[in-house]
Amino acid sequence: MNDLDLEPFLLSFKLAGVTTLILFIIALPIAWWLSQTKCRCKPFVEAVVSLPIVLPPSVIGFYILFALSYNSPIGAFFEETFGIKLVFNFTGLVIASCFYSFPFMVQPLQGGFESLNKNMLEASYIAGKSTLQTVMRVALPNIKPALMTALIITFAHTVGEFGVVLMVGGSIPGETKVASVAIYEFVEVMDYSQAHIYSAIMITLSFVVLLGVYFFNQRHNRRIGIST
Repeated sequence: MNDLDLEPFLLSFKLAGVTTLILFIIALPIAWWLSQTKCRCKPFVEAVVSLPIVLPPSVIGFYILFALSYNSPIGAFFEETFGIKLVFNFTGLVIASCFYSFPFMVQPLQGGFESLNKNMLEASYIAGKSTLQTVMRVALPNIKPALMTALIITFAHTVGEFGVVLMVGGSIPGETKVASVAIYEFVEVMDYSQAHIYSAIMITLSFVVLLGVYFFNQRHNRRIGIST
């Protein structure tokens, strides 16, 4: 354990934290719209949102790498205009992680919003509150389990990413070498002792995160049962 390098774990947590924050801001209005709309295109939007769940990470990583590389209009524009490279650095990891973890933020929020009592929302509108005020002051406080699930599962899912981050970021120590990539490299060089240690830490963290989600939801459900 003395040789344990914590840098990949710290980088993984940093990536997960930034990704979770960005996705919450982006996913909140989308989840709200999906929960309230009766538009015929809703199934299409839901299918697009859910694509990262069923697509192989290598496919997602390949197209993100292609879209953000210097040979693409997007990558060339950012590098020539702002001097920012969008691949093989932390910025590229954040962009890739946002795409890959997107449904894990949207779906729990959407489910939470759909479970709300419609009369509660209508009362908020009648009281003169805007949509934003209704979402922030009425909807979100009443979907705490869904909100916690969205935040924690998105964070945990990002920590465990491998295929997408490897393709878009590679393995640059201190920049893109996250814990999952470090485990892969240990296995490649047959350093199974370090691979076991890193994997055990990841398993423990994942279990603790899931336990926290279920424990929080159970306590919340008990409180609702008592109050009713």
